[in-house]
Amino acid sequence: MGKAGRFACIFTPMALTIASLICLIIVGLGGTNKNNSTYNNLYFFRADTSNIDLSSAIADLPDVAKNIPGVDDVLDGTTKAATSALGIADVYHVSLWNYCSGDLKKNGSGGTTDDITFCSKHENEFWFNPVEVWHLNGTLTDHVLDKQIKDGLNTYKTVAKWMFIAYIVALISTIVEILVGILALFSRLGSLATTIISTISTLFVIAFALTSTILYSVLTGTFNDALKKWNIHGKMGHNIYVTVWLAVVFSLGAGLFWLFSSCCCSGRSDRIKGYGDGPTRRKFRDEQGPYQYERVESPVRGGQGYGAPPYQSGPGYQPPHSHHGVPLGNVGNKSTAYEPFRHESA
Repeated sequence: MGKAGRFACIFTPMALTIASLICLIIVGLGGTNKNNSTYNNLYFFRADTSNIDLSSAIADLPDVAKNIPGVDDVLDGTTKAATSALGIADVYHVSLWNYCSGDLKKNGSGGTTDDITFCSKHENEFWFNPVEVWHLNGTLTDHVLDKQIKDGLNTYKTVAKWMFIAYIVALISTIVEILVGILALFSRLGSLATTIISTISTLFVIAFALTSTILYSVLTGTFNDALKKWNIHGKMGHNIYVTVWLAVVFSLGAGLFWLFSSCCCSGRSDRIKGYGDGPTRRKFRDEQGPYQYERVESPVRGGQGYGAPPYQSGPGYQPPHSHHGVPLGNVGNKSTAYEPFRHESA
């Protein structure tokens, strides 16, 4: 297999690695531009607060608070005023770096679409804190939040940090994999080095995919259980998870093909190495001149070439003669033996 074959063998894992990198980049583009609907649909989690009902919070108040004059008027029938004062939007999209918010807008089919109007600044190790985003700190609602969701948010914050780290390592190692993969065009040793880096990249891509999927799956369940009494609902995204798991598939495929190219697909031609009898091999022989190694006749076979029958014995057998006319049966007789480079004086 020559250079062309080597290139064809490297092309497949290189293409799969680039595809995995593109998927990871797309994941990172989620929430980066509020005016781009494609980016706005790349979210891990979506919170729907369009039908929020804060009046149900009175059921969780102690009896002393319930007897406060005017508290019913504040909580009952004033939800829109409260959400407006707190700046709570209709929907929230949680992405890798930040969150985006907006309002529900009716579309031509009679349904609604998310009209994103705001995206927060990018943050490393970002996690969505509804208490802070919805400006509930120090408010009555903050005091009646279930311990379940508070504990869930603390766990979410910790896991989201490691999810972000896994993403960064996966992204960087995939870029390095592409750069080192260029060396694989020239030798199988380069393919071996690329395979090692590909293994690291694949592990972190899988770690990121599993962490994000499990994390937001658990968060969605906790979010719905704790806030359903306020008519707040959460759900997982779709497009971003498809993209994440495609990155896993591409990365796994690339790793397998890198491994294959490290043990097979040599860049040397068989004819150059001495196998076959093609034009390259014949040219090589011609360049050696007349002084080449050739098989000699076997003296054991009486000067005959290989392939001739071996000596035979028995009555009437006449031993074959050498090229010099001396029967080989007389070898050992000093008077008749032929010894090259030895002459007796007369």
